Amino acid sequence: MKSFFIVILLSAMLFSCGQKKYNETIVESAVEEIKKTESEFSNLSAKVGMRKAFLQYLDTNGVLLRSGHNPIVGKAARDFLDPINDSAFTLTWVPSAAHASILGDMGYTYGIYTYKDKDTTTYGTYVSIWKRYPDGTWKYVLDSGNSGIEKTP
Repeated sequence: MKSFFIVILLSAMLFSCGQKKYNETIVESAVEEIKKTESEFSNLSAKVGMRKAFLQYLDTNGVLLRSGHNPIVGKAARDFLDPINDSAFTLTWVPSAAHASILGDMGYTYGIYTYKDKDTTTYGTYVSIWKRYPDGTWKYVLDSGNSGIEKTP
């Protein structure tokens, strides 16, 4: 009887080790996907403008946290972004880190953004929370940033 319980215990341990490794693979894969998505998002912002990029990657119920505003949610976030005229500036960013949930369906990034207009360059920090859709695409569900250091060229 004792050996039966030992076999069951060892089987459970091996199963849980296999599950942990499996979950680590899911997490690592999700982190890479989030980093890639973040880079594509920033590249799109540089190419077609911040407004279009933010609208494209915004989740249906996405939230923007902006200085001087209550949280801007869902359609209100789209309405907030839509009228922005971004022709006089460029906004790009690079994630410092990315993390993902154990299921690989949620994650977050944070890093440094660069805002450039004709006279100044400003650096700040940001955080984005990401959600993975069943088709494998990622959309941000929350975005926030803080202004940082302004440099005049």
